Amino acid sequence: MANIKIQSPLVSVQWLAENLHAKNLVILDASMKPIVAAGNDIPQEEPSCIPGARRFDFDDHICDKSSGLPHMMPPAEFFTEEMQKLGISKESVIVVYDKVGVYSSPRAWWMFRAMGHTQVAVLDGGLPAWKNAGHPCGAEAESIAKMRGDFVSHPQEGMFCDSVQVLKALSDPASKVLDARSEGRFKGTEPEPRAGLRSGHMPNSVNLPYANLVVDGFVLAPESLKSIFAKQVEQNQQLIFSCGSGVTACVDALAAELAGYKNLSIYDGSWSEWGLESSGLPVTKE
Repeated sequence: MANIKIQSPLVSVQWLAENLHAKNLVILDASMKPIVAAGNDIPQEEPSCIPGARRFDFDDHICDKSSGLPHMMPPAEFFTEEMQKLGISKESVIVVYDKVGVYSSPRAWWMFRAMGHTQVAVLDGGLPAWKNAGHPCGAEAESIAKMRGDFVSHPQEGMFCDSVQVLKALSDPASKVLDARSEGRFKGTEPEPRAGLRSGHMPNSVNLPYANLVVDGFVLAPESLKSIFAKQVEQNQQLIFSCGSGVTACVDALAAELAGYKNLSIYDGSWSEWGLESSGLPVTKE
């Protein structure tokens, strides 16, 4: 089958099935065990994957191992090396999925975008949707490809930001910081799932739980997303997304892009950094 291109950051199971044998298609399993309940998690004792998928493990492997924070974005050189091992090339069209629906896969989508690769999309509904449509599954995703790719990272400025930039954005009318954690965690009425973190949120940030943007593993329609975002932000604002550890913030970022927003950034450290007592960063429950 000839090479293909994608036109949207989100593709359907039907689209993937129709293009499954495209010459330049690479399918990545970016599953991560949820820190808190995520709805459609598949039991770990039932390994399965979309046929031909390769494992994109940003939780333990494709991350900055020198950082004390969970799954931070790795250096460009390391990302290049690992993507080449996975058989990814400059011409690859990448579809990422996870075993919950749309949960951890947007993180992988964002990482590729941050490294300059735009031909990447999230599978709407993930592995559950693939299975429910009656498509066959393989056993487990491969960790190394048979043929090495020629992928090269081209880091894009502004795709990730740090606590200094977030702190500045919190008092800047041209920016808005959106927190993808649950309402209870945002308000400080629920404990943080990671030990040693304060409860509450950043002053002047707004709460947009990622779970409000996904129903049964599928992202809401663009018109619904536009309505949700319009109540929280202005069209021309820079949007910075945070969450517990920079994963579900990417669900919000994906939804924002589908809603037509362009100036987007992920706070990579997220609450795993901000919520530390030692960070000295402001926290409120108001």
